[in-house]
Amino acid sequence: MPYFDAASSLPLHPVARQALLAALDEGWADPARLHREGRRARLLLDAAREAAAEAVGCRPDELSFTPSGTRALHTGIAGALAGRRRAGRTLVVSAVEHSAVLHAAQAHQADGGTVVEIPVDRAGRVSAETFGAGLRGTGGSGSPGDGTALACLQSANHEVGTEQPVAEVAERCAAAGVPLLVDAAQSLPWGPVPGGWSLLAASAHKWGGPGGVGLLVVRKGVRFAPPPPVDERESGRSPGFADLPAIVAAAASLRAVRAEADAEAVRLRALVDRVRARVPELVPDVEVVGDPVRRLPHLVTFSCLYVDGEALLHALDRAGFSVSSGSSCTSGTLTPSHVLRAMGVLSEGNIRVSLPPGTAGADVDAFLAVLPDVVREVRDRLAAPAASDPQPAGPPPAAPPEPGEAEPEEPREAAGAPSLTVDSLGKRCPVPVIELARVIGRVPVGGTVLLLADDEAARLDVPAWCGMRGHEYLGSDGHAHRVRRLV
Repeated sequence: MPYFDAASSLPLHPVARQALLAALDEGWADPARLHREGRRARLLLDAAREAAAEAVGCRPDELSFTPSGTRALHTGIAGALAGRRRAGRTLVVSAVEHSAVLHAAQAHQADGGTVVEIPVDRAGRVSAETFGAGLRGTGGSGSPGDGTALACLQSANHEVGTEQPVAEVAERCAAAGVPLLVDAAQSLPWGPVPGGWSLLAASAHKWGGPGGVGLLVVRKGVRFAPPPPVDERESGRSPGFADLPAIVAAAASLRAVRAEADAEAVRLRALVDRVRARVPELVPDVEVVGDPVRRLPHLVTFSCLYVDGEALLHALDRAGFSVSSGSSCTSGTLTPSHVLRAMGVLSEGNIRVSLPPGTAGADVDAFLAVLPDVVREVRDRLAAPAASDPQPAGPPPAAPPEPGEAEPEEPREAAGAPSLTVDSLGKRCPVPVIELARVIGRVPVGGTVLLLADDEAARLDVPAWCGMRGHEYLGSDGHAHRVRRLV
């Protein structure tokens, strides 16, 4: 059964398994002790730290091991904010950061801090200029206490694969005197993060290491106050007895994965290019999202009109393919992925395909072979309009007036009244869009439909539907969405 959810987690790498088993025998003692067993454990920990630091591109004494990537992010953000409290209490983040960063931002805001959220374009990428403008520097114009303490930017997005301009943003942060924390969880297996970043976090289970191991790097010179409780381990940044066997396995697997990364990236990029090109050809009304060029080599995301994301996910699972989704109807929160929302792209029927190393081309071809039937099955179950059918014809256009005749009166629409109202209140995606599609042909070209829909995904999916089907989205007033028929 092909596993296409590498962006979430990977199975244990063979090198990690070997290192883990060996370290279980050799690394059980406390590395802080001076006896023989403690010294042996210390040697293993130091070797793991050096291997991980080499892969990251930092000094070994700048890197600490944490219980998870999430803990690394939370500790890194809290420590940098506390260490730079005199500089200011503003935290700058992009709108598509991992939820761990956004949760830390919410906690900072609840504690009286300020959070500045930088928007992204439809590809999910920030503008370095816009990011720089969002900084409140303390190195020049800002007075102490009113500046930015920290900025956060992921190296590549976990849902759509778009790579961020880390080097360019780091330059602007340096000019403003603001440290930059990079969430490198998705990109670190493929190579070191470029640019003059100040802090970095990553998670071992993203590259085939054991779960429960994260990396936190704090460059020398960055003011940092670890949040309590603090003890003498890991520079005070990760208290408690470390899982040394897991740490050894994480470092060993990172080195092994990076040794194969260049060749594997070329191979997987070609497979992803095949998916990006073939899915819109095989499945009508699909939007492939994310930057088509500046992206991770193994990840592609697309969204399908008139499809329940949860039903599509389960149908693909029954067909033998494990994938992920950012659709609201798979989340239980009734809201679409914050990443898709920030990008302003279609969220319904969203599927993320992230290929693990070693994925065979035959498995990708098999996925492409079953996808059209699976999508068709889900659409049929929802009685969705056939995507390939032409739009139902409206009333024929009026004949031009004869010479001397008065111009025909403008339709009622000209006075602002909708031609048709559809009540989809209380219905979840993709039903509101399906009901809109069913009735759009009943109004004349130039007429409007007023769609009443309180499902949060409608704010994304109705404008996206209009763009895909050639109609004009006139905006919304609360739960009322106005659409003008153009074709």
